[in-house]
Amino acid sequence: MARSRGAAVERHPRHERRGEARLPGVIATLVAVFLYVALPQRLLIAPRFVLPALELLLLVPLVAINPRRLTRQTTVFRVLSLALVLIIAASNLTALGILIHELLYSGVKDGHALLVAALQVWLTNIIAFGLAYWELDRGGPVARTQSPREELPLADFRFSQDENDDAVEEVADGASKKSDWVPTLVDYLYVSVTNSTAFSPTDTMPLSSRAKLLMSVQSVAALMTSLLVIARAVSVLH
Repeated sequence: MARSRGAAVERHPRHERRGEARLPGVIATLVAVFLYVALPQRLLIAPRFVLPALELLLLVPLVAINPRRLTRQTTVFRVLSLALVLIIAASNLTALGILIHELLYSGVKDGHALLVAALQVWLTNIIAFGLAYWELDRGGPVARTQSPREELPLADFRFSQDENDDAVEEVADGASKKSDWVPTLVDYLYVSVTNSTAFSPTDTMPLSSRAKLLMSVQSVAALMTSLLVIARAVSVLH
C-alpha cells in the first residue's frame, strides 16, 4: 500500500495537480460578510452595506481569475486577495473595539443583542484569521499546489503532517514528505478555531514572526470577546 501511494505521488507531483477548490474560500468570505451586515448599526464605522459591497467587489475578480480551482497567480490576484482579507479582519476588530467601548461607557442593557453581537464578532474573527493564514502561508493557496516545494517561500506554520513521516505506516503515508501533502483552507480554519478557543497554538506551531503576531492578535481579540463581552452580557441578563 505504501509503495502504491508513493508511486502515485511520483506520477502526479504536487505542482501538476489541480489547484485547491475555489468554493470553500468563497463560502467563508460570504459568511463573514453576512455576519458583519447582521451586526447592530452602533458597532459599524460606516453605513451598513458600504464595506460588504467593497468586499464583494474585491471577491468578484478573484472568482473570475480562478472560477473553480486556484491555479493562476498574478500580482493583481495576490493584491486583491490580501486586501479582501485585510478589510474583513480590520472591520471586525474595529467592531470588537466599539463593542467593548459600548460595554464600558454606554451602559448597554440589551443583553440578548449583546450576546448575539459577541458571537458574530467571534465567528468572524475565526474566519478572518483563518483566511489570513491561508493566504500567507508558503506563498498562498496557488503557490502551495502549483509550485515545486523547493520554490516555495518559507513556511509560516508547521503542521503535524510536516513531521510525522517516521510514525506508524498508516500515519506516515499521509505525511508531507511521503504524500506531498499541503494544507488547505479547512486546515487553516482549524488552526484559527483552536487559537480562538485555547488562546494559544495547539498541534500547529507558528514559525514566522508574522504568524506569531497574527496569532497573538487573534488570541487577544478572542480572549477579550470571551471574558469581557460575554461576561458583561451574562451579568446584564441576570
